Amino acid sequence: MTTALKTIFFPQLHKNQTQFLRFPNQKPIFISTKSFIPMASITVAQTIGLSETFAKLKQQGRVALIPYITAGDPNLSTTAEALKVLDSCGSDIIELGIPYSDPLADGPVIQAAATRALARGTNFDAILSMLKEVVPQISCPIALFSYYNPILKRGVEQFMITIKDVGIHGLVVPDVPLEETEILRKEALKNGIELVLLTTPTTPINRMKAIVDVSEGFVYLVSSIGVTGARQSVSLRVQSLLQEIKEATTKPVAVGFGISKPEQVKQVAGWGADGVIVGSAMVRILGEAKSPEEGLKELETFTKSLKAVLL
Repeated sequence: MTTALKTIFFPQLHKNQTQFLRFPNQKPIFISTKSFIPMASITVAQTIGLSETFAKLKQQGRVALIPYITAGDPNLSTTAEALKVLDSCGSDIIELGIPYSDPLADGPVIQAAATRALARGTNFDAILSMLKEVVPQISCPIALFSYYNPILKRGVEQFMITIKDVGIHGLVVPDVPLEETEILRKEALKNGIELVLLTTPTTPINRMKAIVDVSEGFVYLVSSIGVTGARQSVSLRVQSLLQEIKEATTKPVAVGFGISKPEQVKQVAGWGADGVIVGSAMVRILGEAKSPEEGLKELETFTKSLKAVLL
């Protein structure tokens, strides 16, 4: 998993003493002793960021699996469990979508998920509360996918501080053009949040170079023209786009939009992508299942099938 190890020392634990320890971005740890220990040490896992995750995977010769789900669909408790499932199935980074009333880049599946989530009362504060509890139990980094309006509503500076405090490592904002990202990039950098920028099949090459130059974490390559949603096949144009981007930068490139099957994941990885993003297929499983329990079980099976082609 994408974790770094850190050893924590504390001076003493006495007979029959139990301690509960919680560190940022990791699972709670219980320590119990039946005899006096003058000095004890434990090794705990710390989640690393997007760039570090890709660097580690590159050393291992592996491609990142990046699933996307919408927060609050079918409900936030299921979202919390889904994040744990995705992590346990070997996801390298998880994208969590903040439901928004006018999701311009999203297709019917994710639009419907956002509508359901909002109708059930999902809001940003509730999502933050959920993340505060769940992030310490997850070993891979989480990147939020949010439109600009919810960020502006809270204030860019406060938004970055808030997501940093709950352990978020990355941020994707699909509806902000390059020219208007300066404030976002400044506040993200100040708070250690990696702001991922997108490039598309219609992006002129000079503009693409400018985008990849300032993108952090990774470069998000949109594989198709239009909105998100499963496609029968991945455009062959993606292969040449990957080559063009890799000639312009050494930053990792992840491909998303329209990828929904293990064979498509394998194909895109074979073309040289550093990561593959799967969204609508994940969202459909959770949103259309007969029950949250069945949805989580199907999500586990599906995620494992995607991970298997990348091993």
